[in-house]
Amino acid sequence: MNTNQPIRILVLDDEPIVCKRLQPVLEKKGYVVESFYESETALKRFIETPFDIVITDLKMNGLNGMQFLTEVKQHSPATEVIVITGFATMETAKESFRNGVFDFLAKPFKLGEIQEVIEKAEIKLRQNRGE
Repeated sequence: MNTNQPIRILVLDDEPIVCKRLQPVLEKKGYVVESFYESETALKRFIETPFDIVITDLKMNGLNGMQFLTEVKQHSPATEVIVITGFATMETAKESFRNGVFDFLAKPFKLGEIQEVIEKAEIKLRQNRGE
């Protein structure tokens, strides 16, 4: 298996600033990143082209983050999902983990924090693939 295969990350947040901050930092690290502001568009793209890691907000118009996460896991159980939210409660965290989330970060988070979580998810993905 090709260990040089770049990890593909989908970022979904209805706040464009989050995507604009994350995408260049992650691309600099060698990830292939696509950003979306609308969950329906992101889901359509995910179904066409699965991603290794999904970073999603919870509170959005249309399909919310929890529904999006459920859809992602149904289509690609191996995809690791990281939830970022400004509305972090113990209940939303528990529900996220019950739905198969890899990790859960409350906004505002530091770029270093999310990079650390992504690196852990990447290690897990590569181990699962036998890389």
